[in-house]
Amino acid sequence: MTKSQLFEQILQKQSYLCVGLDTDIQKIPKHLLQTEDPIFEFNKQIIDATKQFAVAYKPNIAFYEAFGAKGWESLQKTLEYIPEDCFTIADAKRGDIGNTSGLYARAFFDKKSSGLEFDSVTVAPYMGEDSVTPFLDFEGKWVILLALTSNAGSKDFQNLVTTNEKQLFEEVLTKSQEWGNSEQLMYVVGATKADMLQSIRKIVPEHFLLVPGVGAQGGSLEEVSKYGINSHCGLLVNSSRAIIYASSGEDFAEKAAFEAKKVQLEMQQYLTTYLPH
Repeated sequence: MTKSQLFEQILQKQSYLCVGLDTDIQKIPKHLLQTEDPIFEFNKQIIDATKQFAVAYKPNIAFYEAFGAKGWESLQKTLEYIPEDCFTIADAKRGDIGNTSGLYARAFFDKKSSGLEFDSVTVAPYMGEDSVTPFLDFEGKWVILLALTSNAGSKDFQNLVTTNEKQLFEEVLTKSQEWGNSEQLMYVVGATKADMLQSIRKIVPEHFLLVPGVGAQGGSLEEVSKYGINSHCGLLVNSSRAIIYASSGEDFAEKAAFEAKKVQLEMQQYLTTYLPH
């Protein structure tokens, strides 16, 4: 999916919502445990309930890998069930020496090889250029590079000041633009860091940002939108728990739809307010 196609979806649905499919077998409604593939059944109903409000879906790969071959099968079925007009993100946070990264890229981008074909994959930048560029070699696919995350430990490294008088995450944003452009690179910026978005936008004005941390983690959608929206929206705001676990009963899909619609309506308001006309 190209940047312009993604923006088209955002305008059509008046939404930049990404639904995180962090599907925990211990949290899904108990009645689904009787089905042949409880994880896929849960995902299927969540997708059906939210697809008119969401432009992207982000399975967190750990929730599937933990179940070995069966989990991989659930992931594959989930990916194939996601509507074609939705952007897909493999939240895998990979990154290794070049030839290994190339194989990770094949795992998520090459359907003939692995059975999976995501639009994008999250990548850790710590090992530098040669660990990231193998993912960028796949035409039409996206790398979503970890930049400024919302977890408590992010300050251990990401905010360290370098010899260039920049914070380490700013070095990541700046340097990585030598490896790829805004048609193939996105960045993860946590919603709990919304106050940093203005300075981030000065470094990456044209790139899309994947923003986790809205909802259960307490990030402000209004602040993220105010400081993050650019001429083509440039935001995918992820919500996982607040939507997919809105109810643990048989009405879980209905409640997920209610929560997703609530977020979409708020996003519609911010698109009207902050999207340059």
